[in-house]
Amino acid sequence: MRAIQLHVLTNVEHLVQPEDFDELSVNSPALAIFTDFKKHKPLMIDSQTTALSAEQEMLRTHVKMKLVVDAKRELVGVISFEDICKQNIVKMAANGYQQSEILVTDLMRHRSELKVLDFNDIAHARIGDVIETLKQNGVQHCLVVDSQQHHIRGLISASDIARKLKLNISIQYPPSFVDIFNAIKDH
Repeated sequence: MRAIQLHVLTNVEHLVQPEDFDELSVNSPALAIFTDFKKHKPLMIDSQTTALSAEQEMLRTHVKMKLVVDAKRELVGVISFEDICKQNIVKMAANGYQQSEILVTDLMRHRSELKVLDFNDIAHARIGDVIETLKQNGVQHCLVVDSQQHHIRGLISASDIARKLKLNISIQYPPSFVDIFNAIKDH
């Protein structure tokens, strides 16, 4: 064995990130922008969590959406940061609810209301196909199901697409698929 020479770190080296090497475009495979729950743990929140606690947790962790799960960790709905904004909590409080008692289940989108994509369709699609499909819905997140295996396989996020395609989109509000479509059109 031999020792390898150590060098002094200079101010020229750039700290690379995986996205520095992504050469994605609307013609890239849709799986490149898919968050696969086989590889990444889903961001979940217990259905009995108060809306105020969820808001604090989302702010602290910079997360804009969580899957709401029951005691068996099965999906009951989806809650986004926009769903638990102060305006919605104040509106419920005006209807007689105590702010401290409002749960994420009171503000979430129930699973029966969610539109999803099928994994098999995503596996054979391009990023542009996904954007085109979802732009009319104006949503920021879309679940992907594997209908053959009967499970929720993953998620597609407008923020992830914008970041991976390196689109110049305002981050004051999370981008929707309409925002991404418009940014690509103007790109």
